Order: sequence, then C-alpha cells, then structure tokens
Amino acid sequence: MGKELYTAKQFIDAIPGTGGIVSTIADRVGCKWHTARKYIEEYPTVKDVYNEEIERVIDLAEGVLIQNIQIAAKQAKAGRDVDTSDVKWFLSRKAKSRGYVERQEVTGAEGSHIVVRLVGDDHD
Repeated sequence: MGKELYTAKQFIDAIPGTGGIVSTIADRVGCKWHTARKYIEEYPTVKDVYNEEIERVIDLAEGVLIQNIQIAAKQAKAGRDVDTSDVKWFLSRKAKSRGYVERQEVTGAEGSHIVVRLVGDDHD
C-alpha cells in the first residue's frame, strides 16, 4: 500500500458527535466515504472510537424510549389515551421471559435442540 494521505488520529478526532454516520466522518476529515470506512475497518484504534460513538447513540435512543414509556405510564394512570407503540416494542424485545413475544421460539430443555423421533409402520 502506498503512503497514507490521512492519519488514524484525524479519524479518531472526527468521530465524536457524528452518531457513527460515515459520510459525516468523511466530510470532517475531507475524504471520500470509502476512505473513512477503510480507516474504521483497518485501524483498531479508529474502530474502537467509532464503536463507542455507536454505543453512545444507542444509549441516547434507549433513554428516549424509556422517557416515552414513563410518559405513557403517567398518561394511563391519569386515565388518558396512551400511545402504546413504544411500550409494546420494548416488551416484545426485553420481556420475552414474561411471554411478551411477537413470535414463538421453540427449543428443547435449557435451549437445547429438539429431538424428533418418527414412529410409523415399517412395511417392506
């Protein structure tokens, strides 16, 4: 590979506040999208900062979700109509053990495989 035009530090410095949007990172560094993606994938230090940024945004989104659920709970307690979409979504992902599922997952004991034995007439 030829001489690199950019440094890993340039990408590390550009990532915070981007929400992990690669085109924003590229714009901040002054390179093309594919170059930014290459640095994220090939440099562990850049990838770590990028992953931290993604996790930060996930935390923000979870915070908004929890706030919406708290608001819905207050509205329901006051007898008002409630938008339950966030509540349903949360329960379907985080409360499966309580039966809140959109689909059933069937497994054997302790999550193991299901053993199927076919019993039939043997006619030769």
